[in-house]
Amino acid sequence: MHTVDDRITERIRAADYQDWRAKMEAIGGCAKPIRLTGGYDLVDAPTGRVIHSHEGDVVVPCNNRRDSVCPSCSARYAADAFHLMRAGLSGGSKGVPEAVTTHPRLFVTLTAPSFGPVHNRSITTHGKVRRCACGDCHHQYDPRIGAPLDPEGYDYVGAVLWQANTGKLWAEFTRRVLRTCARLLGITITAFKEHARLSYGKVAEYQRRGLIHFHAVIRLDGPEGPDLPPPAWATPDLLADAVRLATAACQVDTERPDGTALPLRWGTQLDVRTIAATDVEDDHGAISESKLAGYVAKYATKGTGKSEAADRPIRCQEDIAYLRVSDHHRRIIQTAWDLGELDKYSDLKLRRWAHMLAFRGHFLTKSRRYSTTFKTIRGDRRAFRLHESLTAADLDPTTTLLIGTWDFLGAGHANDAERELAAAIADRLALQRASKYRQEGPQ
Repeated sequence: MHTVDDRITERIRAADYQDWRAKMEAIGGCAKPIRLTGGYDLVDAPTGRVIHSHEGDVVVPCNNRRDSVCPSCSARYAADAFHLMRAGLSGGSKGVPEAVTTHPRLFVTLTAPSFGPVHNRSITTHGKVRRCACGDCHHQYDPRIGAPLDPEGYDYVGAVLWQANTGKLWAEFTRRVLRTCARLLGITITAFKEHARLSYGKVAEYQRRGLIHFHAVIRLDGPEGPDLPPPAWATPDLLADAVRLATAACQVDTERPDGTALPLRWGTQLDVRTIAATDVEDDHGAISESKLAGYVAKYATKGTGKSEAADRPIRCQEDIAYLRVSDHHRRIIQTAWDLGELDKYSDLKLRRWAHMLAFRGHFLTKSRRYSTTFKTIRGDRRAFRLHESLTAADLDPTTTLLIGTWDFLGAGHANDAERELAAAIADRLALQRASKYRQEGPQ
């Protein structure tokens, strides 16, 4: 009986291995590539002449954002998320002018409220670990961190309904920030919108207790977006005051299964920091662009990669018992599944999102004029690669069209040997990128 090593050796010795390897390197060693069959034509646009035709099978990346599913595609998604956030923060790229650094900008962290005391690990100013309410000093990787001290007294229903409604809560927050800015200035909301626009980009991150919190870059622009400066009265202090007041007043109303009212609010932990245009931080809590860029990179990577949730949607009740999650997160999933059966929560689609601990939103969202989009970033990358390939073939990229027709063949690798080889390719490419980053620094 052949071992995996034997099958890997056989695959490497196969006649088509070099072609397969080139395809895998082109898609970064994707763990679950999409296999397509069909063909393409290269056409000279002015004359309509077909320059070259090709038929056969190709592979394209799965583009899954989860590191546990595909590390390669997850890393690319996280990098795109970082550049999207960075463009709206620093300008000078992706269609955002450098002058955006002069606009009022805040780095805001909004947290979930408490639904019951949990095991925690906090550090003193001297670097010592404080004793938890359970009496222990937890180490960094203690699996109990985030789990309830009293599981039976923990409000799982409230936690699930809060998590499922965070999209509404964020929408209410942005509306209140706008209205609060106008109220503090003594003008109407209509008059405010004629002179200024609120833009934001935010990343969601799971806490150890299974609830998300948001890290957001919030910015005041001119009425048409970042291309125009906001009026002089649009100051960082005005925006910070509006954020604090809006957070305290923000509320979305729902009810428990028995009909009891359940007001949903943000947690009491709120961090509001002004973003400094230089690397010099002050004593008033301002954060520099360079440090914030590091935070954004961390949150983009963490938020779009592995979470405390399951990797795939849950299809039936029996699946929950076999999930590789903690007992606490399993109970959140079970609660979401049970609530999803009730008609009053049908709009929340809780069973569909039970594997995400009831969080129904995207890990990264932004306002329309904050910066570029994922679609634009991916389109630019495809256009660059096509331009590079056509130029290498001595063809004019401005007059050569690529016209293709493809049909779906399947997903994933043919066998375990190809999976192992693709993973090795992905690891090697990741190490090369890391080495290049250390040598050249962030771009």
